[in-house]
Amino acid sequence: MNIDPRVALSTLTNALEEHLSASLNRRGEEDPAVESAFYGVADAFEAYEDALFAATGEVTPLDLYEEEGDDEDDFDDEEDEEDEEDEEDEEDEEDEEDEEDEDEGDFDEEAEEDEPASARGL
Repeated sequence: MNIDPRVALSTLTNALEEHLSASLNRRGEEDPAVESAFYGVADAFEAYEDALFAATGEVTPLDLYEEEGDDEDDFDDEEDEEDEEDEEDEEDEEDEEDEEDEDEGDFDEEAEEDEPASARGL
């Protein structure tokens, strides 16, 4: 069942207002009301994003903030690690090619030094 994006937007707006209120009335560094409102915003945003996409095929330009200890999105983390490994492999291959090119240049210079002067046209 698809939710009307207007209803989801209203829910998101209300969640943002609740988060603001909880933040302004914070009772310490780890106030449970702020944490609850934080997750309420995240949930409402996801619902809005899903409803918007289902109704229009569009998305927002926003991303949810992921905490470091958050294990909900392990699949994406694994993809990110694979992308980083691929980039490192490409860089290693480029470095090896550069080293080979340098070695070939050294080989030519050494070969010239080994040849007698008469063979080099001197």
